Amino acid sequence: MAAITMLYLDHNATTPVLPAAWDAMRPLMAEAFGNPSSSHAAGRQARRHLEDAREKVAALLGALPEEVVFTSGATEANNIALFGLCGEPPGRIVASPLEHPCVTEPLKQLAARGFEIEWLKADARGVVERRELAPRVLTSLQLANHETGAIQPVRAFAELGPVHTDAAQAVGKIPVNLRGLGVTALTLSGHKFRGPKGVGALLLRKGTLLRPLQFGGHQQRGHRPGTEPVALAVGMAVALDHAVKAMSDTAASLARLRQRLLDRLRAAVPPVVVNGPLPGEADSLPTTLNLSFPSCRADLLMMSLDLAGVACSIGSACSSGSLLPSPVLIAMGVPDDVLKSAVRFSLGETTTEAEMDEAAGRIIASVNAIRAAKL
Repeated sequence: MAAITMLYLDHNATTPVLPAAWDAMRPLMAEAFGNPSSSHAAGRQARRHLEDAREKVAALLGALPEEVVFTSGATEANNIALFGLCGEPPGRIVASPLEHPCVTEPLKQLAARGFEIEWLKADARGVVERRELAPRVLTSLQLANHETGAIQPVRAFAELGPVHTDAAQAVGKIPVNLRGLGVTALTLSGHKFRGPKGVGALLLRKGTLLRPLQFGGHQQRGHRPGTEPVALAVGMAVALDHAVKAMSDTAASLARLRQRLLDRLRAAVPPVVVNGPLPGEADSLPTTLNLSFPSCRADLLMMSLDLAGVACSIGSACSSGSLLPSPVLIAMGVPDDVLKSAVRFSLGETTTEAEMDEAAGRIIASVNAIRAAKL
């Protein structure tokens, strides 16, 4: 019996490493492996590679090199930013209920320490409502949602006061510019745009006071002490450069493929509900399609699709093992049957038209089987 070909539609969770990024990393692991803090020749060589990567990331994202802090990923970067920017309790932080767990969980910790968390309201499309804020209150608002692909009005909030934005789902997919957004802090993760896992960055506006979360060496101005991951930083910079240069063509291709999948599913297994902005709307990521199939439980559908060789998800990858309904969709106020039948399909640069058509056929078969069984 022939093995089932896997169709990967979970690019919001992680992406395949760009071959050019891997090629750039290998010699830095096997040959130029010096500690960038060492003063000898091997250390200086590693430092050059690290600073070249820092300059490339900064240039691609509208920042200064000294504003780039390499981290292990967006989770660490968000923790550093939130705990470092909030000051001492008591205080108030304005936040979106649509955030990824690597933002909502630190916020819960801050609430336990005496901070008041004021939650913004989201509309039925998954976009937060703009409102007036007290001066200098810190706002935490993601740039693009990990479940629905909704792009948030970050710039509008940055005009009112300091903003931290988790841009992990946006960087490499839509234009992102630190100064253009006007934010104080911006975070990203390399493996979301074909870089390696285990590396990300915090972009912190020059002159911003940040209390350190960790203590150790003097690296990266003390914002994130510890030996920097030179090879990973270089790989991320190469992947980001590729993603930015290919962005326009990739976005156009993914928008077409996403619409192709949606059209086939709507025709074959109605009703199909889109959660978030509709494909083609200006505030929608081209990568993401969150769909509900009423009368078809999402957990059963995802298991069926897994057996059929389609990789997708319910909610974020960090919480996909949970059986609880999506906090994002709850905040959007979706009806119960829509909430319990929601599945996220996310596309990437490597997604092909043939894969999209084959995936549509497998999804249709699974939805029909579950609905027919009335499970």
